[in-house]
Amino acid sequence: MITEWHSAHRQGAARSALSTPAMPHEAAILLVERLPDQAPWPAAASVLQLPLAADERTSLRGHRRSACGSDLLLQLPRGAALRPGERLASADGRIQVQVAAAAEPVMQVRSTDPLALLQAAYHLGNRHVAMELHADRLVLLQDSVLAELLRQRGLVVELAQLPFQPEAGAYEGFGHHHHGHGHP
Repeated sequence: MITEWHSAHRQGAARSALSTPAMPHEAAILLVERLPDQAPWPAAASVLQLPLAADERTSLRGHRRSACGSDLLLQLPRGAALRPGERLASADGRIQVQVAAAAEPVMQVRSTDPLALLQAAYHLGNRHVAMELHADRLVLLQDSVLAELLRQRGLVVELAQLPFQPEAGAYEGFGHHHHGHGHP
């Protein structure tokens, strides 16, 4: 009986697979080129927007979704992280995509004392924390431990959802870098 059920089950599955039409699959738009800033712009309707978080801008390969939901496949040559405003192009050049900084959960750190803000930047830098530096504030990704540390130092920490554009730093990238200390 078990053999009969397996055989009938397989035949039924085969029949339903043959009778079920294949799902249409929209091919991803393949992006292979980083355009120079002075490259001509196409008609506005043909430029897709690609909002990416800071850590997503460091990955130059893989599937992404444009703001309008188009499937994009990045196959870019190795290099620096993508910059907000930078444009990418398909192999035939007909489709362009503009990178944008997506809103992320960040902390804005403020102080009326510029030295306190500078000291906070120093301590965060020693921890290899990615951050934006501004004259009146520091911006970094939300982290409850760091928020408490900064508050204990007398700084004001405000939570927000904003585009995050950390400093590239000496290693031209975002994230953790392993390097030897004491080397020039």
